[in-house]
Amino acid sequence: MNRKWIVLGTAVAVVVAFAAGVVVFTSRSNQEVKQAVQTNSDALVRPHSPIFGNPAAKVTIVEFFDPSCETCRAFYPIVKSIVNASFGQVRLVVRYAPLHHGSDTAVKILEAARQQGKYWEALERAVATQPQWAAHDAAQPEMIWDLIGDIGLDMAKAKADANGPAVDQVLRQDIADMQALKVNRTPGFFVNGTPLSEFGEAQLKALVEQELKKAGAT
Repeated sequence: MNRKWIVLGTAVAVVVAFAAGVVVFTSRSNQEVKQAVQTNSDALVRPHSPIFGNPAAKVTIVEFFDPSCETCRAFYPIVKSIVNASFGQVRLVVRYAPLHHGSDTAVKILEAARQQGKYWEALERAVATQPQWAAHDAAQPEMIWDLIGDIGLDMAKAKADANGPAVDQVLRQDIADMQALKVNRTPGFFVNGTPLSEFGEAQLKALVEQELKKAGAT
């Protein structure tokens, strides 16, 4: 056999083997996440978790969110639109997965704003201005304080709360739950406890629709 075809055949075999390995790895990872949810169902939603939408909605999107994550920023309006278009049938529960450098500080600022009833205003501003403060090679999450300075916060209280035990406990609990549920990338989505096994906007919408049908909401 011509040496060229031997080399080509070997290369094709390597690509096929790699692709098959990716499929097996992804399948195994998805199965591990499903098992983790079954074992740690309480870790999906905590009493402290921020909720957007109807608290009594039949379908719950749990998002493990990193304020510094560019993909989280891109998906934020998508998830909001899913909730807003659901006529009260879908709600969003925000959990934190501070995987980027400086994200823990950003989470503390958001939680401090929540203690004054300004969570969503602070989150919207932090997401909108993410490119300014979240550069991965030089993150400056403390800039968020200046960026949310006009939303009506008592800034002295907020800065004290950000470093207080209540906020610290929220962050610790979310990190523990993230690890228990084997969330290792953001955003990480669960819909009524079902993990989003294949990432994408269409896939998320399809999973929500599936759960709505199961719940008899469509």
